[in-house]
Amino acid sequence: MVEPLTGITVLVTRPAHQAGGLADRIRAAGGIPILFPVLEILDITDARPLVALIGRLDEFNLAIFISPNAVNKAMNLIGRRPLPQGLKFAAVGQGTVKTLEKFGINPVIAPATRFDSEALLDMPELKQVEGKHIIIFRGDGGRELLGKTLAERGATLEYAECYRRAKPDADTGSLVEALAHGKISAVTITSSEGLRNLFDMAGEPAHVWLRRIPLFVSHERIAQTAKKLGCVQVILTSAGDDGLLEGLSNYFQEEAHGGIQSH
Repeated sequence: MVEPLTGITVLVTRPAHQAGGLADRIRAAGGIPILFPVLEILDITDARPLVALIGRLDEFNLAIFISPNAVNKAMNLIGRRPLPQGLKFAAVGQGTVKTLEKFGINPVIAPATRFDSEALLDMPELKQVEGKHIIIFRGDGGRELLGKTLAERGATLEYAECYRRAKPDADTGSLVEALAHGKISAVTITSSEGLRNLFDMAGEPAHVWLRRIPLFVSHERIAQTAKKLGCVQVILTSAGDDGLLEGLSNYFQEEAHGGIQSH
């Protein structure tokens, strides 16, 4: 039986420490992953504000984690100290839920579908937050929708910035050469910031090739960014590595049978 990605070369753009799972799945499906991180996750410059917030965790009713990176950075600082008994936990996506579970945190309030701030805000537990004290663990900057909406609903918000995102300083020569010679069959992207970084890193002459390659994205917001950048074939998949792999497999199986899929 021919594997669904046999002979397919997939550019995997996740941060280096998070790319292994998807790369392994692509190999198992017969594909060839090319690892090219477009985001780098760095420690914050000054950890003292984060440490101070962690020391005040018993003042909060709810802790929201934006990403697995936020969980790892924060929980490694929290260490073995006991968590406040009354503190509830919430997460935007299932990857973040699983990372919290690795640290023994369960249950976690999280959407079952549509893994974004909007879906989390639709959950009953986040509708009635008047008078609640909420801490949001996240990277530097990021979207303000979640905190802004919770504040409008009467909550008191504090942000705990756990890490910095940066565009890697990478040698792009081999990437540009692969693009120029049609050696990349597909690109996977998991954030709008990462997609913009990819275009910046590849350089303007390579944009014409990048725009033609099937681009597999895990959220509608990324799809919108891709279309603004001129990408012709944008395939929206389910979230996570499994969703990306399913999208890749379905697309190339259909293509192998003479179908053409374009969004």
